[in-house]
Amino acid sequence: METLWMIEPWHWLVLGFILLIIEMFVPTFASLWFGAAAIIVAALTWLLPISISVQIMVWLVLSAVFLVVWFKFVKPLSVDRTKAGLGGSVIVGETGMIVVQPLPDRAGVVRFSVPIVGAAEWMCRTTGETIAVGERVVVTDIVGNELVVSSMKSQAVINKNMHVQ
Repeated sequence: METLWMIEPWHWLVLGFILLIIEMFVPTFASLWFGAAAIIVAALTWLLPISISVQIMVWLVLSAVFLVVWFKFVKPLSVDRTKAGLGGSVIVGETGMIVVQPLPDRAGVVRFSVPIVGAAEWMCRTTGETIAVGERVVVTDIVGNELVVSSMKSQAVINKNMHVQ
């Protein structure tokens, strides 16, 4: 008995390239993985005699694996957490650590674990508070190119007093 409907390797190849072209217009990275899976199935069917049902199953499994790997492992790595290009107000409320003690006559330096607005270290001053090297601080304001910081301890006291009232 002759099969009425046959999927040839070039069908998978065409499908794969169509899905890759669609990806250029719909930047979701979903059709990219379906297209890559179709191209792999095309290569497999040229090398091995695989039935249509196995071809479809391989395509579905590869597509699912590619999607899971993309959304679970690769995409989270590409998230830009630097806040570069955003206004200075995004810095207020960020926490960092003092690496050079701010004194009344000179600015200190605060370091952030993740670069904030393109820099990991910023010049800083206090509002009269003494803060030691290694102490955790929170940004309360911005004056020119310097941040105004206060210790996490004093901020905790202020927040506690605000909740009591």
